Amino acid sequence: MASTIQPSFLGGLSRAAEHMSRWAVWFGGALTIGSVLLISFDVLVRKFFGFSTGGADELSSYAFAISTSWALAFATLQRANVRVDVIYQYLPVRLSAIVDWLSLVALGVFMTMLTYYAYDVAATSWMQNSAANTPLATPLYIPQGLWLLGLIWMCVVLALMLVRASVALVTGRIDEVKAIAGVRSTQEEAEEEAAAGERMVKG
Repeated sequence: MASTIQPSFLGGLSRAAEHMSRWAVWFGGALTIGSVLLISFDVLVRKFFGFSTGGADELSSYAFAISTSWALAFATLQRANVRVDVIYQYLPVRLSAIVDWLSLVALGVFMTMLTYYAYDVAATSWMQNSAANTPLATPLYIPQGLWLLGLIWMCVVLALMLVRASVALVTGRIDEVKAIAGVRSTQEEAEEEAAAGERMVKG
């Protein structure tokens, strides 16, 4: 009973995490589009009207950092991160599953360290009330805090993926391990592109 409940419970959490990560990607994309529009507007008014809105480059750099951190979780869930698979593709299935699990652990350790130091940066800016040395004088804890939230969510998603992959590895569900943390096959990428094309055709 417990062995059937646990995978379904973890699967439900994963679906919820993927749904939230998809919204985070849309949020990051909106920030990126907004920064592009702001820079375009600034270039046009500078060219034709001789004045600048000011701060477009600063705000766009904040938007880039925030959108990048908020996209990390979704990219990891979709296994879109780049991995070198020259040797990996020749490994036995069980050994490659262990390598997949180890790669998830290594990514988790790296992200935990990165998030720890990012928190230190944002907390220092908050305590010292630091502001950017620019005309906008943006309080740095605002963009840094939003950037940090994306990294924290990435760590939460990684922890969930690691728990699922560990349970699947211990119980011998190798295909599930590879579906969670493995390198995407050419067939999977082709099927996804075909599905995306079908959705575009249907409007």
